[in-house]
Amino acid sequence: MDEKIDTGKLEKMCKALGDPYRIKMMEAIRKEPGWMPCTTIVETFQLAQSTVSHHLKQLVEADLLHSEKDGRCTRYKINKEAFGEYVSFLKTFGR
Repeated sequence: MDEKIDTGKLEKMCKALGDPYRIKMMEAIRKEPGWMPCTTIVETFQLAQSTVSHHLKQLVEADLLHSEKDGRCTRYKINKEAFGEYVSFLKTFGR
């Protein structure tokens, strides 16, 4: 196993990315040049705010997203370092 990532963290990442909406949210956030506000994600996916918040919480807890409060709104961006560790681990299966 890659020394940079522990099994508990890996499990959270895999579970968080196991939902199609979460993958689509990650893609949308990745395309944003800076931080993406939660309200933009809600509008993009036409889901209830509570549903979007639940999905985003799972991604943040898996360390795949950074979150930052901006007044009453929360904004998000990809945690490139953690996502890179995850991708590096997956690449070990192709060796």
